[in-house]
Amino acid sequence: MTTLGDLPLRDDLRGQTPYGAPQKRVRVALNVNENSHPIPEDVAHDIIARVAQALLTINRYPDREFTELREALAGYLGHGLTAEQLWAANGSNEILQQTLQAFGGPGRTLLGFAPSYSMYPILAAGTGTTWIAGDRDADYELSPQTAAAWVERTSPDIVILCSPNNPTGTPLSLGTIEAVYAASRGIVIVDEAYAEFAPDGTPSALTLLPGRERLIVSRTMSKAFAFAGARLGYLAADPAVTDALRLVRLPYHLSALTQAAAIGALAHAGEMLAMVDEIKEQRDRIVTVLGELGYSPLRSGSNFVLFGGVEDTSAMFDQLLERDILIRDVGIPGHLRVSAGTEAETTAFLEAMAALSSKS
Repeated sequence: MTTLGDLPLRDDLRGQTPYGAPQKRVRVALNVNENSHPIPEDVAHDIIARVAQALLTINRYPDREFTELREALAGYLGHGLTAEQLWAANGSNEILQQTLQAFGGPGRTLLGFAPSYSMYPILAAGTGTTWIAGDRDADYELSPQTAAAWVERTSPDIVILCSPNNPTGTPLSLGTIEAVYAASRGIVIVDEAYAEFAPDGTPSALTLLPGRERLIVSRTMSKAFAFAGARLGYLAADPAVTDALRLVRLPYHLSALTQAAAIGALAHAGEMLAMVDEIKEQRDRIVTVLGELGYSPLRSGSNFVLFGGVEDTSAMFDQLLERDILIRDVGIPGHLRVSAGTEAETTAFLEAMAALSSKS
């Protein structure tokens, strides 16, 4: 049987492993930060009708500029953004990949702050961009001073900031973003995949876009919109950035069905996001109860919680799996990550944790 080692694979990809969380059929799946709430039935029917309409002309290529979708995204984000400042792709991963294709590449560098989203170095490798892992402060925070010092020391072509950070959930201040932008000479990406879960009143990096033509703010519909299966990520930036991404995007990269479904979801943004407050309540409940059980949950501005104080992460992962509960071992010693689910799912997880704690 042929193996990877038998193929003429690129040297820099040899020994690499593909990204992916365990995919298992379990009663309570809290491992990939999905929104476990189904979308409202009336919204689903409207989206189905829009997709059915798009099917009538599926023999034709879709609008490669996805103009109506960009207008809908600009309307959703507000902040005075126009359609010319919006770009979309198949999930935020493709958004980041296109950005690295346009501004990274051989001889160029990408600075991030570990631990962070594990796809960043994979995307860097795939585009021939050199990955630089900067350090964080205590409790995985990132101060303006620490971040700017790393930029000044490494002079990267691109800096990526995860806000709030995945997998730690720690929020990122606008001050840190401003400090990084001021210290940098290249593109600065702020990955706001979990922005809708931030505490009320938390300002978005979108407020920093005016006058900063090298700043990109990336978002996704996978999390707060409960649209993970639709695969729709997007960014806001200076119109010149969207022009640059046209140079590397594949022809007709967003299907007519994806465009129709996303436009339908955005038309019902209020209903789609109604579940966000409940998810935040469950997240805060996880933080409180895990603390009472003797663990060390980090503060989180996302829909998940990273908690420390786990003596044997593999054993706890397996013990929860035996109870039909799947969470995530993200490779941080002594820590595990759990997504905030429905009230019933969260209760099942916390009751299992209480039972396991009582045995230790």
